[in-house]
Amino acid sequence: MALDPPLCLRGDWQMAIDDWLLDQSLLKGGQAVLRLYTWSEPTLSLGHHQHSLAPAWRTAERQGRLALVRRPSGGGAVLHAGSLTYALVWPDPPRQRQQAYALISAWLVEAFATLGLTLCAGQDGATAPAASCFATSTVADLVGADGRKRVGSAQLWRRRQLLQHGSVLLDPPAGLWQELFGSDPPVTSASQRPATDALNDQLQRAAIAGLGGGSLECEPLRPAEWAAIDRRRHRFRLSSGTAGGQQDHPSPLSAIPRATWASARPRG
Repeated sequence: MALDPPLCLRGDWQMAIDDWLLDQSLLKGGQAVLRLYTWSEPTLSLGHHQHSLAPAWRTAERQGRLALVRRPSGGGAVLHAGSLTYALVWPDPPRQRQQAYALISAWLVEAFATLGLTLCAGQDGATAPAASCFATSTVADLVGADGRKRVGSAQLWRRRQLLQHGSVLLDPPAGLWQELFGSDPPVTSASQRPATDALNDQLQRAAIAGLGGGSLECEPLRPAEWAAIDRRRHRFRLSSGTAGGQQDHPSPLSAIPRATWASARPRG
């Protein structure tokens, strides 16, 4: 099975795509979708209900070293740099959020185990989201053997359908992380950093096998569909995106690599 590399775009595009995919699932129903992607510039995404911006975040944004976006999902702030993001659209998830988190975590754990890394659920109690998503680790998150958080996840429920976002730390920039959050990033050892291509491959394979079996679809979207996504971007944009190196517009022929399941519900 040939797997395409993750789609790399600015944050407002990525959030608009995920929001659009969730609405497409609401309209058409019956199909779960997994998407893996990266960000074309260092970006801080805030949870949907997170409204306080630390002075250091605004300073970095004004200086053109950081873009700011708002996620449709909840949780705390996530720095997207040296990381891989997943988005799962689940048409008919379990009603209990913790059960949904557990089923999704299972294939993440399997993928990391294939790469020689052991992960397990976090142990912190559920509280109000911290300013930084990676400051705490609840059962919704995954930590390594050293107890450091490696995968942070958050959810959006819309008419009983689920969009779950997750950020997988690979090689976060230590200096920028320290500046924004006042602490060192959780991942510091080179031995804890699987290559992006290898992780992308294993995540997709493990998800397809563990969430119900299915296929990988990478067909380009029609121009009208890209236009519909483009019209959503303003909902998530908190800055103009001036961190440098950004890809402002996808090619009209850009595909969205995504695994899809024809069954209405990935198995647990």
